[in-house]
Amino acid sequence: YGPKISVQARDAIGRTWQLSTVQLDFNQPERFGLEYTAADGTRQQPVMIHRALLGSVERFFAILLEHYAGAFPVWLSPVQVVGIPVAEQYEEYLGDVIRRLRGLGVRAELDDSNDRMPKKIRNHTKLKVPFQLIVGEEDRAAGAVSFRYRDGSQLNGVPIAEAIERIITAIATRAQV
Repeated sequence: YGPKISVQARDAIGRTWQLSTVQLDFNQPERFGLEYTAADGTRQQPVMIHRALLGSVERFFAILLEHYAGAFPVWLSPVQVVGIPVAEQYEEYLGDVIRRLRGLGVRAELDDSNDRMPKKIRNHTKLKVPFQLIVGEEDRAAGAVSFRYRDGSQLNGVPIAEAIERIITAIATRAQV
């Protein structure tokens, strides 16, 4: 083998992990009997370049999970937004908002489970979903949503267009919320 460039990452508890590598290999071409014809007509043995951009994908994701403790930035989060209706009669209204978000490429889900609203909020807070959109009668009447952040802070009565804009901006700017 030949020279190697290696990118190391430190995890949340200080351990070092090898991620990306680029390495020149003089042995494999010989083992495989690889040759090429050079410009001067002579037969030459090539040099192989090995690269692993992420090391193992599993190791890369393990480091990401540990680093963010599951609270991924909104752009990286598997579920970016969850809609939580206060009661079943608000599911259709909230479903329309979720469909609009999905149409814009946002990874959004509607929690239409039979759980009570406080339990839904707890569940999605544990899952570290960046944004929760909560809708009750006042929100529906005003064409708005209650906008809950992962840290538990909440803005009530946010117009739908503004809520969508906040979400799209957070994703586009790769914000950590």
